[in-house]
Amino acid sequence: MATVAALLVVGGCGGVGDAVPTASSAQTSVEVTGGAGQEPSLRYDKPLTITEPGSRVVWPGTGDALREGGPVMLNLYAEDGRDGTVVQTTFVDAPAWHTMSVDSLGENLHQALLGQRVGARLLYQEQQGDVPLVLVVDVLPTRASGTPVEPAAGLPTVTLDADGAPTVTVPAGVAPPSDLVVQPLLRGDGPQVEAGEVVTVRFTGVRWDDGTVFGATWDKPDGPEAVQSIMIGIGQVIDGWDEGLIEQTVGSQVLLVVPPALGYGGTSDPLADQTLVYVVDILDAHVQVNGEGTEEGAP
Repeated sequence: MATVAALLVVGGCGGVGDAVPTASSAQTSVEVTGGAGQEPSLRYDKPLTITEPGSRVVWPGTGDALREGGPVMLNLYAEDGRDGTVVQTTFVDAPAWHTMSVDSLGENLHQALLGQRVGARLLYQEQQGDVPLVLVVDVLPTRASGTPVEPAAGLPTVTLDADGAPTVTVPAGVAPPSDLVVQPLLRGDGPQVEAGEVVTVRFTGVRWDDGTVFGATWDKPDGPEAVQSIMIGIGQVIDGWDEGLIEQTVGSQVLLVVPPALGYGGTSDPLADQTLVYVVDILDAHVQVNGEGTEEGAP
């Protein structure tokens, strides 16, 4: 099955620089319900007739404005308007990472997103051959943006560059803590993370002993590896993440100091005897539709 972005490229309606028409009165008959972070429900008379492509804002975003050439993360839900068959839903697994460009999004989806902000939900409709395509697009954050929290003394310090990528400095000559440390640095206003949810994050990990970076998603800004989506609380990741990210809120940035016993201790991993320091941006968390699993992975 082709992705929605691919379908919109193939559709080819509207050139680069041409505004996507707003929805006509006939198109506004599509009713969109469901809250932020939830798969939407659509109600319309079937089969749906779409006379021209168009988009409308279901609700506006209040976060950062989308920047041409910058990152954009989307939840996408699309139906075949003839009978309501689901064409694509990222709520089955994880949000889709793109660059805000025609090459990444296709002309029509790119045009629909121009001028939008993080947090927006859009309805887009287009006739694709004999398929009336009905698409709901949620614009998700690509970095944490919560309220700053003063960290406890003696912990590694974190500085952010203009794009939000963290640099971690471990305090010199300080012994690592023996227990898990969970220190929010930015407290988001989204829902709390619960066990069994799919959580999408960006992270940087360093060794306590010498500050060496051993893993990061921030150095891969233009591809799907710029984020990692994992199911939390079920043993898919190290215990330090399973314990440390539960009950944190979406939008938060969290510093985790993970002792070996809650990291890779007892394994053959090169980090088995290391205390690990992570800075984790929590971008999204949702219950999977139909209970389908994600690919296994660990930070």
